[in-house]
Order: sequence, then C-alpha cells, then structure tokens
Amino acid sequence: MHGPLVSIIMPMRNAAPFIEECLLSIVKQTYTNYELLIVDDHSSDESAQLIQRFLSSKSIRLLKNKGKGIIPALQTAYQQSSGEIITRMDADDIMPSQKLEWMVNKLLIHDKGHVVTGLVKYFRQGEIGLGYRRYAHWLNNITRSKSNFQEIYKECVIPSPCWMMFREDFDRIGGFEGETYPEDYDLAFRMYKYGMKVMPVRRVCHLWRDHGSRASRNDPNYADNNFLDIKLNYFLELDYKKEKPLLVWGAGKKGKYVAMSLKKRNIPFKWLSENGNKIGKSIYGIEVHLPIPAEWAEVQIIVLVANENEQMDIRLRIAEADSFYFC
Repeated sequence: MHGPLVSIIMPMRNAAPFIEECLLSIVKQTYTNYELLIVDDHSSDESAQLIQRFLSSKSIRLLKNKGKGIIPALQTAYQQSSGEIITRMDADDIMPSQKLEWMVNKLLIHDKGHVVTGLVKYFRQGEIGLGYRRYAHWLNNITRSKSNFQEIYKECVIPSPCWMMFREDFDRIGGFEGETYPEDYDLAFRMYKYGMKVMPVRRVCHLWRDHGSRASRNDPNYADNNFLDIKLNYFLELDYKKEKPLLVWGAGKKGKYVAMSLKKRNIPFKWLSENGNKIGKSIYGIEVHLPIPAEWAEVQIIVLVANENEQMDIRLRIAEADSFYFC
C-alpha cells in the first residue's frame, strides 16, 4: 500500500519472551510503507539476537541507546527517523494487521493538527486484573466520544503505543525532548497544551500485553507521585486561575500529597473532606473543612477522592463547578 512513510519508534529492553511475536505483527501490516526503529536499551538477554532475522528487511533497523532509559531510547530512534508520520510501539505488545492502515487513513482525512488514536485491549496468560480492565474500558469510552482531553487529569488519556500524528505536529509539541516521566502522560499533556484534536479509530488498534515485568509495574518512574506531579504541574500551568479560590477535595494519601505540594509552592487553597475523622483537624498545619455547597460556584476544585461511588456523587453535586478530577 502506497502512502506517506510512517516511522515506528520502539524502545526495547529484555523483551526476549515477546519480541518475535511483536515483530511478526508489524511485518504483517497491510500498510507497508513504514520504517521500524528499534532501540536496544542495554538488554542483558537475547533480545538483540532474536531481532537479527528480521533485519534483512530494509524497513527494520536496530540501534543502540545513546543514553539509558526509555526517554533517551525514544530520542535516539527519533533522531534517526525520516517518516512524515510518527507513531510508537512497545516491544511486548501486538499490532492488529490493519492498525497502520486504519490510523494512516484517518490521519490523512483530517490532516495536520490532529492526533489519531484507537481502541486498546489488554491480554495476558491468565485473567486480566480488574484495575487494567477498568482502565481499558474507561479509555476506550473517552476515545470513542473524543472526550480524551476533558478527562486528562484523571489518567493518561492517549495510550503510548497507540497514537499517530504528522511529524510537523510532533515537533511543534516538543516530540520526545521532554525529560519528565511518565513520558507518555507528559506527551499527552503537551498534545492538550498545543491544541491537538483527537480523531479516533473506533476499532481495537492495539493489543497491550500485561505481564509481571512491565515497566509500569516495576519502574519507580511510574510511581503514583510522579503522576500526581505531572497533573499538578500542568494544572498550574494551563488551567489554574489565580483569581478563583482553589479547593482541594480529599484528605487521603493523594490528597495529602497534593496539599503538601501546594503548600510548598505557597499556593493558597482550602482543604475539604467528608471523612468525619479528618474534618476540623490540622494536617501539615492546614485545617480540613467539611464541603459547603455555597462555595462551589466561583471556585476551582481539585478532586482527589478515589472511591468510585463517592466520586460519582461528587460529580453530580458539583456538576457546574470548575472541577478537575485527579483520580
């Protein structure tokens, strides 16, 4: 199939159990005008050797990471890429055979200023955990409705191996030059920051493999506090209105982390909770108050209540408020 050259950027570290299945799914793509740049991030297993039989194709190249870690690996590959269109892949995942075709066609229809994404599905040996199933269900729902950026403070709304955009747009939003982990969430926020519009392919375009050695399970770069730091940093840069009082709703672990972060930055806020054990108490020198409905009209609210039923109740009660859900 003819069309623009697509550069597929793929970091890889100790992926020997999965890399051949991943590469077979790529070489079987119905869209064939692509280059795959694999960056070996100092693997200690036989991943690089397993890749060798695929290198007879001029479309696939194996590079050594110039630094260490996913971000330097992404930068190494991107510096060597030449495609008009950029996308990502993970070495333990699988592409449905028409993934590139579906996504390229969608991007060409809508042109620059758009990021194309698709539906995702987890798979593994054994049962998928409830948290992963809920995340995929939520992510697919907001993708179908193109409401990804409306929910961006909750979780990463653009799956890292399932997006595609023109190189011109990718460079405009800063590409892989960011140094912040989680790097996929940081990239999604920059898509939001620079006004990219989401165009969904309403098909399963990516098969996410869940396994015990996934970076998201083990790498400290993907710890909860790093996600909270990204959310708060971008909120303060993009959506915070100094003229409005700021309320922080929730005094659990995440609420405490955000409250302390705001205090360190000397950003004034009122701390709210409906937990009877915390109302009226001083935590970090800040008193926790019971929410009062009269306060919700002209304020901004960061909600850090994780319980789904409680959060649903809060959404209904403050539906008209300027609110941001961090969990």
